[in-house]
Amino acid sequence: MQWCRFTANGSTSYGIIEGESVHEVSGTPFGEHSKTGKSHGLDSIQLEVPVIPPTFYAAGINYPEHVTWAAQMRGQEPDLPKRADVGYRAINALVPHGHDIIVPADATEQLQYEGELVVVIGKTCRNVTETESLDYVLGYTIGNDVSERTWQRNDRTMWRAKNTDTFKPMGPWIVTDLNPDDLHVVIRVNDRVVGEYDVATALFGVRHYISEMSKYLTLVPGDVLWMGTEGATENMKDGDLCDIEISEIGTLSNRVNWQK
Repeated sequence: MQWCRFTANGSTSYGIIEGESVHEVSGTPFGEHSKTGKSHGLDSIQLEVPVIPPTFYAAGINYPEHVTWAAQMRGQEPDLPKRADVGYRAINALVPHGHDIIVPADATEQLQYEGELVVVIGKTCRNVTETESLDYVLGYTIGNDVSERTWQRNDRTMWRAKNTDTFKPMGPWIVTDLNPDDLHVVIRVNDRVVGEYDVATALFGVRHYISEMSKYLTLVPGDVLWMGTEGATENMKDGDLCDIEISEIGTLSNRVNWQK
């Protein structure tokens, strides 16, 4: 099933996508819901961020080639993490498919994409095993963890490097009933492939992250977990179009808009 959040005729609601139609839903995918009987053409609505998460989690340095590349950029030897670490991102940074990535005028040229699988939690989750963990997942969507690397290196925290308004495109929708280990990610800038990887090559997979996190904190419906990216990343320039494609989900597209 494909779930979306969309705006039509000035009203925002959840919808179920079937072919080229969006069927408006009363309620949410996290509880009771029913179709209202209203339908819209997919090309006639405005897709919104597919969920506004209560908490926005991000897996830390979770792919080996990306860890190695980042260490080389710092002039250090790579040190693969021994455990699954998680950080947080700001909800204000979220924007939907099709929305511009608006870059402050004082950002440096080191503005880079990170194409990631996003896990959407569907049920309250505490102290679950890896075997049970996917039972608590509603579905999966796509994220672009836009990062300003100069700020990332020089600020004491990543408050602006990762969390500037519009730096977290997410969407276009949520797809249920997928096996995350089967998914493949392709990243393009202006139709040029700049990155490609299998989700299954992560140091720590979706099951492990959910189980480990649930030992210490309660995951609730609507929480999102971004799973990290693989490989080296390149700079984006004003006007660039960045596409993150994940098999069985779709493509998240956003253009860079550098402020003068």
